[in-house]
Amino acid sequence: MSDTDCVVAGAGVVGLAIARRLALAGREVLVLEAADHFGSETSSRNSEVIHAGIYYPVGSLKAQLCVAGRKALYAYAAERHVPHARTGKLIVATSEAQVARLGEIREKAARCGVIDLVLLTGAAAMEMEPALTCVAALHSPSTGIIDSHALMQSYLGDLDAAGGQVVFNTTIASGRLEDGGVRLVTRDRASGEETEITTDLLVNAAGLHAQRLAGAIDGFPADHVPAATYAKGNYFAAPGRTPFERLIYPVPEDGGLGVHLTFDLGGQMRFGPDVEWIDGIDYGVDPDRAAGFYAEIRRYWPGLPDDSLTPAYSGIRSKLSGPGQPAADFRIDGPQVHGVDAMVNLFGIESPGLTASLAIADHVADGLGLPKR
Repeated sequence: MSDTDCVVAGAGVVGLAIARRLALAGREVLVLEAADHFGSETSSRNSEVIHAGIYYPVGSLKAQLCVAGRKALYAYAAERHVPHARTGKLIVATSEAQVARLGEIREKAARCGVIDLVLLTGAAAMEMEPALTCVAALHSPSTGIIDSHALMQSYLGDLDAAGGQVVFNTTIASGRLEDGGVRLVTRDRASGEETEITTDLLVNAAGLHAQRLAGAIDGFPADHVPAATYAKGNYFAAPGRTPFERLIYPVPEDGGLGVHLTFDLGGQMRFGPDVEWIDGIDYGVDPDRAAGFYAEIRRYWPGLPDDSLTPAYSGIRSKLSGPGQPAADFRIDGPQVHGVDAMVNLFGIESPGLTASLAIADHVADGLGLPKR
């Protein structure tokens, strides 16, 4: 008999959403988190945007789960009083050469189920946002922002109410498949003390560390562990309240959505992320990168004051594709993929992971044959 029914590795927004969903389905759930707090990596180092589901390949998991997740997230946030706002956003073309791209984005988004995008002339967009400069824009009224910390706190509260538990400062050092389950060796980060626990199911939602964890499970097929690629996104802030009512995005670039202007629920502006391909995990922000930010931002907001940008923070995206390659889809690999009944691995869960978190949790539950909610 196992020590616990389910172990979820990682207390980020996706790990907590999955743990919550499993616990609400009646499973005994233990979440193991290496840090001393939930959501301390990718989940707290992003733009906190509720994405509409605009950019992703038709039929991809990213497209399907973003659209479903966005609807579920707005409903959940309203029901649970999680601070959020349906701000809308403008995707802006700053040259005539980019206008056709807006039409392509709108057409593909519609095929993914996002049917509310409105193509605007530059004059119409600038009437909506007087500080903006552009030649055309797409208006997405269903894009918004959310307090990601409050969202994770709410997921954690649901998990706790359903009998689940989170243990912090605990890493999974290794494990092995045995008797239809997994035997894990956990390590206390403070004392170094190691403990063995057994579980019927391991859900690997370890984010940046998901590949390392999957590779540390003896008996798990190595050919089902993809290579990890990291893209760092740097953010800069500017003082004062935003002069924009909506989020402002440029036409997407290789590896990301371009240096966009977002703001938090208090109206504090932030810009980013850019794309910096890196070999390891390093959250430092080089102040010299601001020069490139000024150039990109002033394409759509020429009024950005000189010397106003200061380093804010950075986030690292766990990607399954590298520079110059088409963006890879989420990988949510259950027994149907790798043949191991006791494991589910989530790889490459970058944006729109926060938006899609509830839908990702449902997808995992469906793959395990749990009842619909």
